[in-house]
Amino acid sequence: MKIPSFFNPLIAGILAISLSSCTDSKEAGADAPADTPGKPEVALIMKSLANEFFKTMADGADAHQSENADQFDLVVNGIKNETDLAQQVALVEQMIARGVDAIVIAPADSKALISVLKRAQAEGITVINIDNKLDEKVLADAGVAIPFVGPDNREGARLVGEELARSLKSGSKVAILEGVPTAFNAQQRRAGFEDAMAAAGAEVVTVQSAQWEMEKANTVAAAILTSNPDLSAILASNDSMALGAAAAVRAAGKEEQVQIVGFDNISAVQSMIKEGRILATADQHGGKLAVFGIEAALKLVSGESNPTDQKTPVDLVTKETL
Repeated sequence: MKIPSFFNPLIAGILAISLSSCTDSKEAGADAPADTPGKPEVALIMKSLANEFFKTMADGADAHQSENADQFDLVVNGIKNETDLAQQVALVEQMIARGVDAIVIAPADSKALISVLKRAQAEGITVINIDNKLDEKVLADAGVAIPFVGPDNREGARLVGEELARSLKSGSKVAILEGVPTAFNAQQRRAGFEDAMAAAGAEVVTVQSAQWEMEKANTVAAAILTSNPDLSAILASNDSMALGAAAAVRAAGKEEQVQIVGFDNISAVQSMIKEGRILATADQHGGKLAVFGIEAALKLVSGESNPTDQKTPVDLVTKETL
């Protein structure tokens, strides 16, 4: 992968290592080993393998399976980028054909995956939704009930926004970088940021999508900075976009003027929070999020529980908490 010149060597190195690691992630298909007889097989289907958050999620799931190898088998899948919906649908179809017992999925889109997940349930496969909540209306219209195991994204974004608000003045101009607009977690994080900015009396001058991606965020943030020379802050709906925004702010020579917050608590952002280049982020405990979903799926497969939503933790991360 070509690393853009606007990233400093530290960020470029982190990204290169992350991408290299993700290409080694266990991807399941026709050639994956068969499950062990007598044990349920769970398929974890994530979003972008280029995002450190999902690498952390996969590592946590793999570690949990290793510690409980006698209880279940695990196969891990992921797509190349956040908008590759066709590939994620294809992964679900592969797991249906494989006959897994459960699918734990972080859907790239809150609506587009519902049809294929309904087919999975029709085949007797337990389905658990993590990370990005499926659209409730579309689920209801399709006659589908899929439990959501994950954090309150609006609450987490509001916590981050409130931390930023402490250093803003009434009337301060801010911008929001949102994720894929059709994703429920993107919508909820934007809403949480807007809640906090409204309470602080800050002015949201623009909301633009950077598709959850670092390079896209750098380009979008650079344009926002040019159009809004008096901007005080950028609220990024995930940490990859926060990194791209931080690079744009540095390139514009506005690190003393424009503050940045993110969401996800990936390691690259932790180091930048310590340096003061990013103010705060939210930790939705990515290393445990898939584990929560897997455990919920196993209970359903064994008949131990009924399908219900489960709220998982989300915490504010600042220089002080690190």
